Amino acid sequence: MGIENYIIAFLISWLSASIRMSTSIIFGTIGELYHEKVGVLNLGIEGQMIIGALVGFLVTKITGNNLWLGVVAGGISGSLISLILAFFAVSLGLNQHVTGLGLTFFCTGLSYFIYRIEIGFPKVHPTIESFSTISVPIFSKIPLLGSILFQQCSLVYVAFVIVALSSFILYRTSWGLRIRTVGENPTAADTAGINVFKVRYLSLIWGGFLIGLGGSFMSLAIFNSFIFGLTAGRGWICLALVVLGKWKPWSCMIAALFFGTIDAFQLRLQALNINLPYQLLLVLPYVATIIALILASKQAMSPASLLKPYRREE
Repeated sequence: MGIENYIIAFLISWLSASIRMSTSIIFGTIGELYHEKVGVLNLGIEGQMIIGALVGFLVTKITGNNLWLGVVAGGISGSLISLILAFFAVSLGLNQHVTGLGLTFFCTGLSYFIYRIEIGFPKVHPTIESFSTISVPIFSKIPLLGSILFQQCSLVYVAFVIVALSSFILYRTSWGLRIRTVGENPTAADTAGINVFKVRYLSLIWGGFLIGLGGSFMSLAIFNSFIFGLTAGRGWICLALVVLGKWKPWSCMIAALFFGTIDAFQLRLQALNINLPYQLLLVLPYVATIIALILASKQAMSPASLLKPYRREE
């Protein structure tokens, strides 16, 4: 009986942490989904998440632990970076690979510079009070599932709402039809009277906001601080998960949960002091994602205009 209780406790702790660890990835993946749906590959996502994490943390700290203000500020910072991407990739039609990578380097360097200016070189990183856990009435009392799904912080619920909202917008509204049309055939969209540049700009700004939210979630709800390298390549993982999710919101969410579940599992294995190099455990979710991506990539069909700049005169 003791072993059974231990196993149940382990499963609840693991799966609950899986959802929490997946949340930043869900925000980032859905944000990248909006970028790619209109034909823009955003390789600046890693830098955007870092900027979102820093801005969210600094604003929260400066405003006396106003977490929601920090979250919004982190999202806005992501939108601003996407606005820069839109100018270079959409308006000027520059190479999206070069533009995105340049933004990642710029954002990474800028975030570390701002941190040193504002915080300095402390021996111990300053922290903030994180989001508290919210227990959903009635549902949180459900055996097992209640502790896993309905005892999370508020941003976790926001992430799932965003997924549902994105699915509705993309497949049940005229605006979603415009986004998909621009992503598949911008020339036909332009002929039909759709402003291709407007649709791309707005989609990139909204997607950037979600990516910034993903970054701010990490500093405000996971680490409770800004630590150099806190994203640990999760922005790049979001790029892979969009492909793994076949450019569909619900499938992308499942792909993000897949990564978060393995990530939380390797953390639990480290806590058990298993006789394995911790570096091997750290790479486990990344290796699993790469393997899943290889298996699923043959069936992946990206938006037809992805990486292709649109010019009306062509």
